[in-house]
Amino acid sequence: MRNEEARRPFVIIEFHHVSFSNPAISRGHSGRPFPKQEFDRLKEELALPFAGVTAFLQAPGEGLWRQGGECSNDEIVIFEVMTEEIDLQPWRTRCADLERRFRQDEVIIRYSSMGVM
Repeated sequence: MRNEEARRPFVIIEFHHVSFSNPAISRGHSGRPFPKQEFDRLKEELALPFAGVTAFLQAPGEGLWRQGGECSNDEIVIFEVMTEEIDLQPWRTRCADLERRFRQDEVIIRYSSMGVM
């Protein structure tokens, strides 16, 4: 690291990191992957109000959960945005929309405050 870089002061910016996962495959209906256009549409919807979105679509994660005595799993895709302010009501509305669009009993949207250097 060059000396001038080491002496440069850090500026810490406070943000909220918001993320949620969606199933990559329609379980219980067709058993086929959701069309890529659905995820592209969701990326566009998120990019407009937040000036950017990160979507992990190419290497789906694996979700595993136990319900009753049975164990189930899903391939999931993950979406993330960062925002300076968080308004929970639009996220509640988005959550209900995601549950309907992707035929889910529950979508969990997580957020946390963080500093970015």
